[in-house]
Amino acid sequence: MDTATPAVTVALHDGTRVVAESAQVDARRHGELLLPAVDRVLADAGVKLDAVTDVVVGVGPGPYTGLRVGLVTAATFGSALSVPVHGLCTLDGLAYAAGLEGPFAVATDARRKEVYWARYQDARTRTEGPSVDRPADIAERLAGLPVVGAGAVLYPEAFPDARGPEHLAAGALAGLAAERLAAGEELLPPQPLYLRRPDAQVPKNYKVVTPK
Repeated sequence: MDTATPAVTVALHDGTRVVAESAQVDARRHGELLLPAVDRVLADAGVKLDAVTDVVVGVGPGPYTGLRVGLVTAATFGSALSVPVHGLCTLDGLAYAAGLEGPFAVATDARRKEVYWARYQDARTRTEGPSVDRPADIAERLAGLPVVGAGAVLYPEAFPDARGPEHLAAGALAGLAAERLAAGEELLPPQPLYLRRPDAQVPKNYKVVTPK
């Protein structure tokens, strides 16, 4: 599952292929959409939740609130089922879904006129990032490279060779995780890659009110 982008996406993978998958793009309803998507995917596959042996969750980078929904849900499933919970960089999933062979980059919308981005040698090998920057600040560094994702589509002046997919589908995340686990590789811990402080912060110099 992944909620690090506007796409709320869930997939069930049997170790060889994607059995069922769901994706809905809505940046404001991650918490509302995720659990029904899990139910729908399990129903489409004709299995119960207790058949799940591992949980894979996108760890971002992504906005604080949406990203937290997926991570908390994954941790809850892992605890309830007593199964491992693995983290995977959301940008890696997008790179894997793109399937490009030569050097390229991935960029997602980080809001505040910035993008989360990373550079790849191929669909499975990240060589730089993830980082967060203004598109104009990295345009020269990524000049001549295809750039995958919604961040590229949003800023065509910085990324003229924008490629799809715009958003991650959980099937790609699951497929990459299955490959790496089968090869004996360790995945990331299910901890968020925020890359910057959340928008909501405790106000400075706030007035403390005490009862009389």
